[in-house]
Amino acid sequence: MKIQINTDKNIDGHERVETYFSAELEKGLARFEEKITRVEVHFGDENGEKFSLNDKRCAIEVRIANLQPLTVTDHSDTIEKAFSGALSKIKKSLTTTFEKMKEY
Repeated sequence: MKIQINTDKNIDGHERVETYFSAELEKGLARFEEKITRVEVHFGDENGEKFSLNDKRCAIEVRIANLQPLTVTDHSDTIEKAFSGALSKIKKSLTTTFEKMKEY
């Protein structure tokens, strides 16, 4: 499972942040690891320098072998909270997708 972290110009994408989020993804998606080929995470600050509630965005795209990619997005006031929300959503989507595949 290859993990790629992307940030816009308003988010610091330094190595510590990338290491932390990569480790969290590996833990959170461990049970799906053999089915996932690639995970892309996109962080953004939608208002740039201006302050606003829920302006931090995290989009997670998961590419699954032989299936269409799944994408979820979450907004919050910090990138950590947005990431946590998006990770929770993608785990639910993956669980639903693989459960449906078992039925057929």
